Amino acid sequence: MADAAPLYETYMRAPIRFTRGEGVWLIAEDGERYLDFAAGVAVNSLGHAHPHLVAALKDQADKVWHLSNLYEVPGQESLGRRLTEATFADKVFFTNSGAEALECAIKTARRYHFARGHAGKFHIITFEGAFHGRTIATIAAGGQEKYIEGFGPKAPGFLKLPFGDIAAVKDAITEETAAILIEPVQGEGGIRPVPKEFMQELRQLCDEYGLLLILDEVQTGVGRTGRLFAYEAAGITPDIMAVAKGIGGGFPLGACLATSEAAAGMIAGTHGSTYGGNPLAMAVGNAVLDVVLEDGFLDHVRDVALVFRQGLAALKDRFPEIIEDIRGEGLLLGVKAKIPVADLLKAVRAEKLLGVPAGDNVLRIMPPLTVTAEEAREGLARLERAAEKLVEAARAA
Repeated sequence: MADAAPLYETYMRAPIRFTRGEGVWLIAEDGERYLDFAAGVAVNSLGHAHPHLVAALKDQADKVWHLSNLYEVPGQESLGRRLTEATFADKVFFTNSGAEALECAIKTARRYHFARGHAGKFHIITFEGAFHGRTIATIAAGGQEKYIEGFGPKAPGFLKLPFGDIAAVKDAITEETAAILIEPVQGEGGIRPVPKEFMQELRQLCDEYGLLLILDEVQTGVGRTGRLFAYEAAGITPDIMAVAKGIGGGFPLGACLATSEAAAGMIAGTHGSTYGGNPLAMAVGNAVLDVVLEDGFLDHVRDVALVFRQGLAALKDRFPEIIEDIRGEGLLLGVKAKIPVADLLKAVRAEKLLGVPAGDNVLRIMPPLTVTAEEAREGLARLERAAEKLVEAARAA
């Protein structure tokens, strides 16, 4: 067994090794340049080696890396203040990942009811196709059997309902219901945007029944949909929101945001994190917001998103045997394939274009938010070449 790989075999890795990145480009060991429209699964919001992020990380690295939350961390105060000023929230808890942010959100909702004398209110309504993380609690929240199988009994307290069925939601609410948890756009589930009306109806039900509305904006947040956070498009606000991925621009960082009322039960000793909110992460998170909150940045995201939507629509019309539908918001886009998505991914990768597969036979297109219109057109041209070759191969067969 000396030659066996030392890593868990939990990933289906592509046989490519990248050594460095520049903006929207990744450079492999053999010198080949790939146009990165995967962005580390919507993580590299400002691309690779963004000078402002690099400078912020290097500067902090010369000072202090880790303190723990036994002491005050000034970077948490500044980043927390900026997040609350830009959103619905009053309070922030910093984590290292999206799953941890969701764990905090779930605990915050349950603790809210416990603190109000309703310990039995801990059930959380979720939806088919959802993905909320890989911990024991978050796989139960997502409810997908492929993630739950083999890990023992499913954690109790989660009820999965049909996507978009408001009558089912209303019928499912009981005295034990604490909250409703939803992604504004399902990412892993196949880039399925939640209709604005459904989001508004969920908000109304939460208000009517005294429930908390939790949004999972791990993939949609920090400008990905063309707004700072996706909930803004529906004209509603949540009570609790989980954020990660793009907020760190590639550095492990997550956050749970909440109103003061929703977070009232999270008193000293109820939750914690050794690494959460460490000085390195706070420096990078603040640097990301420096860029994303600049005047015109989100306008740029929306403008380039339009280039993508128009180009993808044209490809759908030209290759109906390859592309069934185009989905998404902003720069969180999905190409629903007529052929197996694995074949489409292989074809685009051969054109040195990177994407990410998702559920419902969808290929995700999620470039860095800094992508230019010219780079968007280059990516579309590579997708076009991939489709052409797939059609030619099908005809030859």
